[in-house]
Amino acid sequence: MGKRVGWIGLGRMGEAMVKRLLKAGHEAAVWNRTAAKAAPLAEYGAHIATSKQELASCDVVFTMVSTTDDLKQVLFGEGGLVTGAAKPRVVVDSSSISQEGSAEIRERLTAINVAYLCAPVSGNAKVAKAGKLLVVASGPKALYDEVEPYLAAMARKVMWVGEGELAR
Repeated sequence: MGKRVGWIGLGRMGEAMVKRLLKAGHEAAVWNRTAAKAAPLAEYGAHIATSKQELASCDVVFTMVSTTDDLKQVLFGEGGLVTGAAKPRVVVDSSSISQEGSAEIRERLTAINVAYLCAPVSGNAKVAKAGKLLVVASGPKALYDEVEPYLAAMARKVMWVGEGELAR
């Protein structure tokens, strides 16, 4: 596949999911609000980004944060992922956020030519570490097909359920 992958959000779930990606042979650059949470991933081969905008040169950036407001902040807030001249081609969000918040984020990203896939997960950190998450994704089918190998590296089962926010 060879695409550059970025990751924002390294709580228990995000960290476990990134480790699965790295163990599957994918290269990843990571950023977390608390930089100390990112540092241990360097020993797994991750590049530790010093800013969210550093990830804007990645083809695909995954996000795994706590709330809709957190996602808006990392994307559109000061120093946000898509606020600079460079922008990723794709954002894949695995956070558990509302349909309404997700639809607003999709609209804002689409307006600046950034594709968006919802890919929330079912399972806890222990399940994520074992690679046994369930991913239910929605958005453009071609986009799902493109990022499915990354999702499959982190999950036992990955499925596309349709366009828009159906996965929420």
